[in-house]
Amino acid sequence: MKTATGTGKARWARDTLAPALAKSPERAVSFTTISGRPIERLYAAEDVADVDPARDIGVAGAYPYTRGIHASGYRGKRWTMRQFAGYGTPAETNGRYKALLAAGGTGLSVAFDLPTLMGRDPDDPVSLGEVGKCGVSVATVEDMATLFDGIDLGAITTSMTINAPAAILFAMYLVVAERQGVAWDRLSGTLQNDILKEFIAQKEYIYPPRPSMRLITDLFAFCRDEVPRWNTISVSGYHIREAGATAAQELAFTLRDGIEYVEWGIKAGLDVDTFVPRMSFFFNAHSDFFEEIAKYRAARVLWAQAMRERCGARDERSWKLRFHTQTAGVSLTAQQPYNNVVRTALQALSAVLGGTNSLHTNSLDEALALPTEEAATLALRTQQILACESGLTNDVDPFGGSYFVEALTRDMIDEARRYFARIDEMGGMVAAIEQGFPQREIAESAYRFQQAVERREKILVGVNEFVDAGHQPVPTLYIDEQAAQAQQARLDTVRASRDAKRVSKTLDALKAAAAGTDNLLPLVLDAVRADATVGEMCQALRDVWGEYEEQPMI
Repeated sequence: MKTATGTGKARWARDTLAPALAKSPERAVSFTTISGRPIERLYAAEDVADVDPARDIGVAGAYPYTRGIHASGYRGKRWTMRQFAGYGTPAETNGRYKALLAAGGTGLSVAFDLPTLMGRDPDDPVSLGEVGKCGVSVATVEDMATLFDGIDLGAITTSMTINAPAAILFAMYLVVAERQGVAWDRLSGTLQNDILKEFIAQKEYIYPPRPSMRLITDLFAFCRDEVPRWNTISVSGYHIREAGATAAQELAFTLRDGIEYVEWGIKAGLDVDTFVPRMSFFFNAHSDFFEEIAKYRAARVLWAQAMRERCGARDERSWKLRFHTQTAGVSLTAQQPYNNVVRTALQALSAVLGGTNSLHTNSLDEALALPTEEAATLALRTQQILACESGLTNDVDPFGGSYFVEALTRDMIDEARRYFARIDEMGGMVAAIEQGFPQREIAESAYRFQQAVERREKILVGVNEFVDAGHQPVPTLYIDEQAAQAQQARLDTVRASRDAKRVSKTLDALKAAAAGTDNLLPLVLDAVRADATVGEMCQALRDVWGEYEEQPMI
């Protein structure tokens, strides 16, 4: 508010702040978020003078969904508590799933091991030393059946973190549902299936970008007709942020990836409103509390506007951004690991205040090993305490109207739009990835943050400040080579008992389809039913499309 003596903030700075600073200087010359965004001392109405409350903030459940996509927030239904889990053999992970469900988990999330993620079987020479180590080993439909033994796929939602071989693992899940007698139209869950963020950040790709995008649009079309309740893609900013992106870069690159998938789907002949409602997103919950809340609010606005104005969606379901959140693995420290419980709780709190639809909370021991059952249960209890004891579920958007949060939200939107414009000028996200643009931006941000840590401008408790000379041992989970031996034995049994001619015939048909334009999912399903392995099916596609080799950044 302007007066004869200036704005309210100017008067405060002159009359109140200046005398206070003269007596007690501030701790630093400047204050920034963990992403390096400058933060002012005080936010007031004048900082959001360009924000129209009705147009830009609105109400919960209505366009542009700044305050959430559900009118009643968590008052009707809490977020899904979906703990990411997988290790060793399918039987071992099946036991962990049953323990998490018994502890009150409301959804499952499958972590696959590196050979599975890269489309390799357990007996492949490049799988040596990695089978079952960073997730569960799944090579055949029999493995998938064991993974979900005793779990009704029609009564649980399942998320699968798989990308390059996503269509193959999903087909295995569908065949297991058939065996359980569960109709595909009853299945509900999410396939990550986000190959663009693999090229950008995580690097678990197999095929070049363009045939990889064809796999995704084929899956969009197949699920539209056959598995209508399934989320066909979870466009993931999580790994982009873990690679060193800022909050705004995570926001911009993730949503621009989402737009890219939509535009490729439209080019493939799909009506926008027939597949976009089954797209979901996956964000990181990092350590800067308010920046994260603003990021989620900005994401809903940007997606709603892009779908309605850019992509021509008319169904409100296409405008509503639904997202899963996972707390920041990269923020966890091997030093003083019990501090990670506090970090995770605060990050989860920001995700809930930002309106997440489902949530995974990391375990205290994840900087050291895969979580023990005790650590995973404590991580789940963290969510349950937030849901049941904190009062968080009472108000739909507690920070709506906050000068600080609304200013951050607007700034996030503006920065993301600038990135959109740059990527559009390059010809889209696939073209930008081929030119190395998002990869360079993330690498530079990661370097700047590490410099700030080394200069102690950013404090990591227990790492560069408040360091203990002693050691805090915690129990850790160890995966030995018995899992690999067991998986190889199971694989040998499947290969010995199957019809080799039938397998060969289905793989040849898959290759022929890959060289043409037919939807690949029916061919993959035929191969799965014939007991073809993940490695064999992925190799059939490699034979046609080749493997991608990223060009070094200059």
